[in-house]
Amino acid sequence: MGEKLKDYKINIKLRLGALWTSLLFCYIYGDYFELYVPGKTQGILSGSSMLATPVKLLTASIVLLIPSLMIFASVLLKPFINKWLNIVIASLMGLITLLVGLVSFSEWRIFYVIYAFVETIIAIIIVYQAWHWRKTSRV
Repeated sequence: MGEKLKDYKINIKLRLGALWTSLLFCYIYGDYFELYVPGKTQGILSGSSMLATPVKLLTASIVLLIPSLMIFASVLLKPFINKWLNIVIASLMGLITLLVGLVSFSEWRIFYVIYAFVETIIAIIIVYQAWHWRKTSRV
């Protein structure tokens, strides 16, 4: 009872990559569950959905491509650019997600609001983690 387990320190790059992965999964699941909202699938099949033009579809694809690439970037980029890229992109994505959540209040989209809330919290954590990236000590 009360056995102590070793807690390993996780590198900031891995933490950021894991946070971006979690954020991306939330985006994917939110969009997947939206397919169950009445009328959504019919709109997709009839071409009258929110993404019914090539430009809108391209824009949505680029917006979701960004967190996908941030998983990779957070692990491989040099610290200075990594820190600021995480702060800027997570701030923008968090703001977009918050706005989407605020305009999604309806009986059938309350799940979307919950996802938006969690996604915004994850984005805030990314900004916080990147902002507090420790500097190396000069010897």
